[in-house]
Amino acid sequence: MLINSFAVAGEEVNLYSARKEALIKPIVDKFSEQTGIKVNLITGKADALLQRIKSEGRNTHADVFITTDAGRLYRAKQAGVLQPTQSDILNQVIPANFRDPEGYWYGLSMRARPIFYVKDRVKPEELSTYEALAEPKFNKRICIRSSNNIYNQSLVASMIAANGVEKTQQWANAFVKNLAIKPKGGDRDQIRAAAAGQCDIAIANTYYYGKMINSKKADQKKAAQAVAIFWPNQQDRGTHVNVSGAGVTRYAQHPENARKLLEFLASKEAQRWYADINYEYPVRTDVEPSALLKSWGSFKADSINLDQLGVNNAEAVKIMDRAGWK
Repeated sequence: MLINSFAVAGEEVNLYSARKEALIKPIVDKFSEQTGIKVNLITGKADALLQRIKSEGRNTHADVFITTDAGRLYRAKQAGVLQPTQSDILNQVIPANFRDPEGYWYGLSMRARPIFYVKDRVKPEELSTYEALAEPKFNKRICIRSSNNIYNQSLVASMIAANGVEKTQQWANAFVKNLAIKPKGGDRDQIRAAAAGQCDIAIANTYYYGKMINSKKADQKKAAQAVAIFWPNQQDRGTHVNVSGAGVTRYAQHPENARKLLEFLASKEAQRWYADINYEYPVRTDVEPSALLKSWGSFKADSINLDQLGVNNAEAVKIMDRAGWK
């Protein structure tokens, strides 16, 4: 009986996910259908889930941790809650810059953080780079969320990698002076504020824009229709991108099933589902973006290895604090 109990227990995997249930459960249900491995899903806020895994230590039930932003994935690695996963499949299909160099985490879906501009108040010719948003001509014209947001921290971290600490500090000092309103709310709030005339330019993640375009709420659709995307830095390093991703936990009780789940989430089927349902870009180069994302045009993405967003996170936070970015 004991042998049978262990056999049954082996056909499961425990997933702690910072992705909302509606955005992960349908695809992990497909994994269960195809493999017979039951997925026990726990969802929650990203930072709270990481803290939970740390607190549980060796007693954690988590086998796989999914979270948003490479900065958070790096934090999980630094906190010692992940273990490296060796997988030829993952290394073949996920580009090197979208995974940890040592195999502790793998990007599963990509999003960009471009510039959104109000079509009847800004000409795209006025725009060029993130760096140019610090110029005086953008005084009191920009909306962006607060400095405690990981997406903004990662954007600044990418600028440190490209331009160094000193130049990034100079940029932040000038950029903050160009904010139209005190940072508040999420990415969708920045687009809504721009559409409402509180600013001319907003910085936000692309998948929020996709959600607004297809929202059942009239105000969100209307706000999305008032703005357009500008892809910055196309003449140099490319537009800042980030990932949601996952890793196998350090004390995983089902490490083989955990690896199989990661490999499934990197499969063409799962990548296509993410692209269609959540308006994110596949990390695989052999999977096409959804029709909506294609309609926004192609763009050159920054090819920085995303672990650098974590490496530079602490310095990015210091720069933002010194600049008075609230």
